Amino acid sequence: MAPPNILLSEENFSCSICLDVFTSPVTLPCGHNFCKACITTHWDGEVQYRCPMCKWLFHTKLELQVNTFISEMVTQFKKSQQVRVECVEPGEVPCDVCTGTKQKALKSCLECVASYCDTHIEPHHRVPGLRRHKLIHPVPNLEDKVCKKHGRPLELFCKTEHTCVCQFCTESDHKFHPVVPVEEEYGVKMAQLGKTESEVEQMIQERQRKIEEIKLSVELRSDDADREEASGAQVFTALMLSIEKCQAEHSEKIQEKLKSIKKDADGLIRELEQEMDKLTNRSSELKQLSLTEDYLHLLKGFQSLNNPPPTRDWTKVELSHLSYAGTLRRALDPLEETLNMEMEKLLEAELKSLQQHEVDLTLDPDTANLYLILSEDEKQVCLGRKKEVQDNPKRFSKCACVLTKQSFSSGRFYFEVQVKEKNNWTLGVASESINRKDDIKLSPKNSCWTIWMRNGNEYEALSRPRLLLSLRTKPQKVGVFVDYDEGLVSFYDVESRVHIYSFTGCTFKEPLYPFFSPCTNDGGKNSAPLIISPINQTD
Repeated sequence: MAPPNILLSEENFSCSICLDVFTSPVTLPCGHNFCKACITTHWDGEVQYRCPMCKWLFHTKLELQVNTFISEMVTQFKKSQQVRVECVEPGEVPCDVCTGTKQKALKSCLECVASYCDTHIEPHHRVPGLRRHKLIHPVPNLEDKVCKKHGRPLELFCKTEHTCVCQFCTESDHKFHPVVPVEEEYGVKMAQLGKTESEVEQMIQERQRKIEEIKLSVELRSDDADREEASGAQVFTALMLSIEKCQAEHSEKIQEKLKSIKKDADGLIRELEQEMDKLTNRSSELKQLSLTEDYLHLLKGFQSLNNPPPTRDWTKVELSHLSYAGTLRRALDPLEETLNMEMEKLLEAELKSLQQHEVDLTLDPDTANLYLILSEDEKQVCLGRKKEVQDNPKRFSKCACVLTKQSFSSGRFYFEVQVKEKNNWTLGVASESINRKDDIKLSPKNSCWTIWMRNGNEYEALSRPRLLLSLRTKPQKVGVFVDYDEGLVSFYDVESRVHIYSFTGCTFKEPLYPFFSPCTNDGGKNSAPLIISPINQTD
């Protein structure tokens, strides 16, 4: 027969001396139960024998016998406990007192440095000395909550050294340090954690938004790439059709010329064959006449046969030469026209795209050479008389140059400059560290990326070495585009929609400033100013 369910707790089967479940329980006449070993040890050396619980006095030493009923009950209880609490779940703290299968701890005692299940924590609720112990929610590695030097609970927080200490620490190593209860500091740190958590959450959200922004940017770039690819396919298709047409027309013209020559050759051959027939007949007649012995017949025929029949003088007759000079060039003229038209469309679209990065610039008078005059709105610059102004470390001392107030350290920017009616000018961008006090050799090596015009029609890119530029028309307005991250500086003839020159593969390590030089007046021939012009402004 299976034993009945036992609903008693471990408290009912605990020895009040060892506080553990009975081992070989014995019952005193007063009715209280103890472990046989515990009560025997308790009475060793005693003259009078008393019950540790009720103090009942026994005048003679008792012959203690194991209470088989209680022993059996304890055995059944232990079995029931093993069935009821099979094991501690992962992440839970086991009771330090339980033997065999561990029960889940409900509390940890900082004084005892031990964790207790519901049964073994009971003395801490009942015994006065144990009730003063500090109980906390069960935690693993409880020894970390105890001062390793004094063996006392870490219940204070030192604000000077930012560490947990025990009461004895405040009387020695941390004697003069401000301390607060760990609960108080816990509240402070929890508040800080809440704030930090909020900040971290905000950072996560910001990065999530950035991820979405980047994904959207990729989609937009993908759309741009598709449009660019389609546009390119359209242009190349048009060019290939134009090439095929030009090739067909070129072949047709050559074949027409060849056909005409073949026709002329056929006519000449027919005429030669006709003359050959006449000459062959004459040759036969002459041969027949030479065989006759009739004097009168020979003399009569000689007069008519002695001269060859009339023929053309063929010594200077030849086929006309098939001249191909200029044929291919003329065939390519439509292709060049188509290419120029497509290039103009592309450059117009390119400029419109670049103009979206227009920036509003103003010239910086602190950088202007003393001979330069700036307009009141700081949008124009020309050469004039020397000004008497205070020197400035940023000012160009020997070169007639000026920078803008605005600088750029990333991204893209674009601006346009009117150069109409000028014979000499220099435009581009320069790094912040450009030499401002000595003569400047304009080149990327010296931190500037510029082009110039000299003598009204000579254009050069001031690379290293300088590169002569060939322009079909004289620019009236020059567009300057910079992609800082890509290392690109490009120049355009805005009105003619022509790309002038590009510096590529540049490495920018400093802020860039737009760079202007109106150059000398050249006896009044170059007195017009350089003007920073808004896009699409009518002159």
